[in-house]
Amino acid sequence: MYVTDAPCAVMDRLPEGFLDCPADRLIDLLPGPTLFDLPGRDPHPLFVSTLLHGNEDSGLGAVQAVLRRHAARGLNRSLLLFIGNIRAAAAHVRTLPDERDYNRVWPGTLTPDDPLAHMARWVYDYAARRNLFASIDIHNNTGFNPHYSCVRRLEPKFIALAQLFSRTVVHFQQPVGTQAGAFAELCPAITVECGKAGAGSATEHAIELVEAALSISQLPDHPPAPHDVDLLRTYAIVKPPASASFSFDGSPADFIFRSDIDHMNFSELAPGASFGSLQAPGARLEILPGDSVDTQPEEYFDYTGGEIRLSRAAIPAMLTVDPRAVRLDCLCYLMHRIGMDGERV
Repeated sequence: MYVTDAPCAVMDRLPEGFLDCPADRLIDLLPGPTLFDLPGRDPHPLFVSTLLHGNEDSGLGAVQAVLRRHAARGLNRSLLLFIGNIRAAAAHVRTLPDERDYNRVWPGTLTPDDPLAHMARWVYDYAARRNLFASIDIHNNTGFNPHYSCVRRLEPKFIALAQLFSRTVVHFQQPVGTQAGAFAELCPAITVECGKAGAGSATEHAIELVEAALSISQLPDHPPAPHDVDLLRTYAIVKPPASASFSFDGSPADFIFRSDIDHMNFSELAPGASFGSLQAPGARLEILPGDSVDTQPEEYFDYTGGEIRLSRAAIPAMLTVDPRAVRLDCLCYLMHRIGMDGERV
């Protein structure tokens, strides 16, 4: 270990047992959030972050598998590997009640004075000095979603990196303070959503992505063919009011959402599509803008007759039936298709 004045652990080699250590046991192996600075034949590093949410461990499994494969012959490219919330991982939760979300504290965060934000800024500055090749933040989610990538910029190298994982690419501006949003100022940067944690396909897909990013010498700087990528943009973030109750199993609540609501993810829903029923007259879902905090969000729902229905066509993502995930993040994101110019199509 070195850089003794750092706000997180920094290591230039893997501790014994790391490559086979499950996420919930890392707390016995690492002192806290840890940045590994591992050499490779190409000195321009790939930055990979995982476990920013403690119960999303496919990224850890993927990186461990890649490092095992390269243990004898070494890495093709240097790797900066950030392991995030090991305390939450030990508890099998996204985020502990007494702490900030590790994917809302990076430069651009709304809480820049938080100790976690100081740590994230230090990691960002460390990486900025290394002339990064690219950055990948690996996540899972709790609902039924296809595997997809998220980018902050609609630039060819960002899209090319995203296409290494999926042809489905989501352009986002909100929320702020994300790792991918911050690192977009340094290099092509993506977040990847690998589906539910624990699924073998999630880890295998993340392995393929990390291997590809470590192996290629450059990302193309020309736009992709339109038929090679499905581009969407987040236009709204939907949340139940903090004071409201909600359920997914039909039990009494202000908002009773469909029990199969997460099966609507990435479907092109027409006006009138039902999200459930409203039991508290006058209550409304909060609609936050997806592109800028200064933008007035569009109205997406109609509550006539006590039904919660879409009032305009939209494509939802991240719908979940996990109440804790809804409280910590949101009910869903609402998207529309766009072109490479960013215009809605």
